[in-house]
Amino acid sequence: MEYFVAPGSIVRRIWGTADTVLFIFAGAAAEFALNKAVDWLYFTGRLPADPLGRLFSTVDYARRIVFADRAGAEKAIAGIAAIHGAVEASRGQAIPAWAYRDVLYMLIAYSIRAFEVLERPLTPAECTEITEVFCRVGQRMGIVDLPASYPAWQADRQRHLAADLAPSRFTADLYRQYRRHLGGPRYALLRAVQGLVVPAPVREQLHLGRSAWLRPALAFYRSTRHLPLSKYLKNTMLSHEYRARIKALDEVPTAYSHL
Repeated sequence: MEYFVAPGSIVRRIWGTADTVLFIFAGAAAEFALNKAVDWLYFTGRLPADPLGRLFSTVDYARRIVFADRAGAEKAIAGIAAIHGAVEASRGQAIPAWAYRDVLYMLIAYSIRAFEVLERPLTPAECTEITEVFCRVGQRMGIVDLPASYPAWQADRQRHLAADLAPSRFTADLYRQYRRHLGGPRYALLRAVQGLVVPAPVREQLHLGRSAWLRPALAFYRSTRHLPLSKYLKNTMLSHEYRARIKALDEVPTAYSHL
């Protein structure tokens, strides 16, 4: 069977672990809030109304691409393109090409950073593989001017960070929604995780700090993550309604191969 992402790929390891996926989307939630195209996420009203639900919807599409066979992955990518096309048609204008690249670059950047925070440094070959996989996703979506290599992506990522981020009323509103839906303690944890994974321009504009207090906790968690106590403690930090969905992120979604 032909796959869009090879079964032994580092991308599958990253996106097959709940902790890593949650760290990826913690970082993306921060950077989305600053992106100059964030108003597109408000056009339908779905994101501010249910940011956690939107998170799981996005995660599901990403995991379909990563774990499905080639036909299933391409079907999922086509579905994403169709959703964006419908929003563009409703608004009567096109999402800027740079905004599409920004989102794709977030997936690359936070896949790398989340894994390195939780696991180990990635090799240049692994970083190249992550970049190549998500750039293929972008190509299938028709995104233009994508980088041809990992070093080229690094350079373009820095240009995008410098040009495409600015605090706005949407930034403040998104963070209000994060706090409302998570509650105070989980919201504080979210901001701490974001401080660990986001790049300096994002951290500074959101006043996130470097989350020094969380680093010892992460070291303890890495050494005990497979023990029942560690799993119990993690569950206590999660909203009850989402525990089952988060637990499912640790399961390899074999059903996706039949899409």
